[in-house]
Amino acid sequence: MSETDFDAIVVGSGCAGAVAAYELAKAGKSVLVVERGNFAGAKNMTGGRIYSHSLKKVFPDFESEAPLERKITHERIAMLDPASEMTIDFTSPELAEEGKDSYSVLRGPFDQWLAEKAEGAGAEYICGIAVEDLIKDESGRVAGVRAGEDEITADVVILAEGVNSVLSERCLGNPRPKASQMAVGIKEVFELPEGVIEDRFLLPEGEGAAMLFVGDCTKGSVGGGFLYTNRESISLGLVATISLAADGSRNEVPVYQMLEDFKNHPAVAPIIRGAKMVEHSGHMVPEGGYNMIPKYVFDGCLLAGETAGLCMNMGYQVRGMDFAVASGQMAAKAAAGALDKGDVSEAGLSSYREMMEASFVIQDLRTFSKWPHVMEEWGSMFTDYPVMAREIFNAMFSVDGAPQKPLAKRMMPIIRKRGLLKLAGEVRKAVRAL
Repeated sequence: MSETDFDAIVVGSGCAGAVAAYELAKAGKSVLVVERGNFAGAKNMTGGRIYSHSLKKVFPDFESEAPLERKITHERIAMLDPASEMTIDFTSPELAEEGKDSYSVLRGPFDQWLAEKAEGAGAEYICGIAVEDLIKDESGRVAGVRAGEDEITADVVILAEGVNSVLSERCLGNPRPKASQMAVGIKEVFELPEGVIEDRFLLPEGEGAAMLFVGDCTKGSVGGGFLYTNRESISLGLVATISLAADGSRNEVPVYQMLEDFKNHPAVAPIIRGAKMVEHSGHMVPEGGYNMIPKYVFDGCLLAGETAGLCMNMGYQVRGMDFAVASGQMAAKAAAGALDKGDVSEAGLSSYREMMEASFVIQDLRTFSKWPHVMEEWGSMFTDYPVMAREIFNAMFSVDGAPQKPLAKRMMPIIRKRGLLKLAGEVRKAVRAL
């Protein structure tokens, strides 16, 4: 290989990019990270939850170092219609067990900590500048980046710039994701004292809750709401599929109004009562699952994290950061091995694909590959099911002094008017996809 400025350049310093830079530097490689934000985490937003298993493989003692908010020990799923809420609330000691645990995080401080770990291992950082192009040699192999007026060369480039990867599309030929595979996410952070958060969620001291919402929060669009408790704040927001949220003929409510109505819903307003909103952000989110993963191994270049479409929204569970950490680690190992062998061609970097295919990342995405399409076609989940839940539970719990019919006779008219076979077919299809 010819003389280059660096062994590797990493574009983006989110979970995937920072971990890749850390692993490469730890392996003795010269690494440059180019981050377009003014600092790592400046442009990142998320609901704020990381499953710890992949992070622990990179940083075994991360719990004592990382700026974690709360360990999540309470899971809630809520179904909303405009005036009612049906919530499942679950807690269990198993949720806190090492290897199964998860934590709420705020990406600003968390990403800065990851960047500090990468720098501490020897990686160099340039922040506040965007990579505009990839440099290629005469054979077409990626050989560096162009940022502003500078051309910086490297034997391997790892793209971890997030879901809206212009470089992947323009320079590597990957197709732009379909609108149905993308969602717009919008989030606000509300300050509240620790004790108030714990009282409102019935939490033991220091523990946290995660909550997902479906139904009225997105006004019938595919998507949902989320809430995560931080140490002294709450992250609250929603995601809505772009193809539906932007279609005025199918959804007349813009996303920013969805969020305002969501905050004022009777199920949400008491949670943030008296809270101060201190952050507002928006971001695109990959929602297509396995079927939107692009080609992620090229001559001299690898894709990791959301740039590789690695995100999964199951309705009851949202994952992305653990995928990003794992893919960043695997990309770095593949790149380091290829550099050692002096072969950074697509074939020389193919161990990344092999590691990914053998890992939980690709296997989980493949297992649930049908779910995004099922969600897209299951409109009644976001419109009629919350209404049906309200009718069922009103029939169960309302007492007006009149003689009550047996419970089954109260339930069946509610179900029959929607079609018993239709409901059974929808549920069966969903169960198969899950």
